[in-house]
Amino acid sequence: MSLSFSAEQIAAVVNGEVRGDKNVTVSDVSPIEDAREGTLCFINDEKFLHFLTNTKASIVLMSRSLPFEGETPATLILVPNARAAVATLLQMVSEVLHPRKKGIEQPCFIAEGVEVPEDAYIGAYAYIAKGVRLGKGAQIYPHTYLGENVRLGDNCTLYDGVKVYYNCIIGNDCILHAGAVIGADGFGFEPDEKGVNQKIPQIGNVVIDDDVEIGANTTIDRSMMGTTRIGRNVKIDNLVQIGHNCEVGESSFICAQVGLAGSTKVGRHCILAGQVGVAGHLSIPDNTILGAQSGVASTIKRPGMYMGSPAIDAAVWRRAAVAFKSLPDMQRIINEMSRKQ
Repeated sequence: MSLSFSAEQIAAVVNGEVRGDKNVTVSDVSPIEDAREGTLCFINDEKFLHFLTNTKASIVLMSRSLPFEGETPATLILVPNARAAVATLLQMVSEVLHPRKKGIEQPCFIAEGVEVPEDAYIGAYAYIAKGVRLGKGAQIYPHTYLGENVRLGDNCTLYDGVKVYYNCIIGNDCILHAGAVIGADGFGFEPDEKGVNQKIPQIGNVVIDDDVEIGANTTIDRSMMGTTRIGRNVKIDNLVQIGHNCEVGESSFICAQVGLAGSTKVGRHCILAGQVGVAGHLSIPDNTILGAQSGVASTIKRPGMYMGSPAIDAAVWRRAAVAFKSLPDMQRIINEMSRKQ
């Protein structure tokens, strides 16, 4: 951060209560464990409270519910939710440090008939095919490709090297990070009578609803027929593979290296932690959490938290994990009992 903010200014933005010097300023942010003079930190968990006693941070945003009654050299700003308050501040700073761009850089290609809004940005070496519709405020970074008849909503940002294949639709306020590929062919093949794998044409598309963020190098395949659909407010991490004809319900989180096989249906408000694998043609209900590296081989019928491969109820999996590391000793005991018989 090259900007400077006082505790009083920050408190006004996040509707917080200042305890300490309201005029102290910060020009950077840091984790509480790496705090230094001139930085702003936040605490949203009781386990970090011990850092407050000797912290070098100038300002600490702290959730009001935390039980801290001691002394600290930092100025505190008490808020209902420190993490949410920091998000608000970082969004404000980001908009100042990285304002939205305007204009068309050269060289780039924009097909005849494509209308570029006055407030849009088209980066160098971007390719905009015929029939593309660009929403207001579009931010198209260098080396991005938009295929024929792609529709892009208002205020979307497509970072360097994003590829959106033909006929795909992206809603308003979406962010696609570098290298994301939307609408590549689904993995559809069928062996013929000689055992030769024949390609099944993938003639559907991908529809991404409003307020979706997609991480770097994530791929979302077009459907064989119909639509691969990503619901409103879904957040997808880097290096995720979503197969053809999948559906992801609104406000779900999909973390890094998750793989969804074709025709999987993920409900609303789900969380799929890192490296979860889901077999095709099955469903995951609303409000389900899948722990890291879980393998889902059959439809999950009840919301809850699941772990393991194949995924089972998380509480059962934890008990099984404890027993698993004891198996060698259990086997030794059983062998000794067998010999005594």
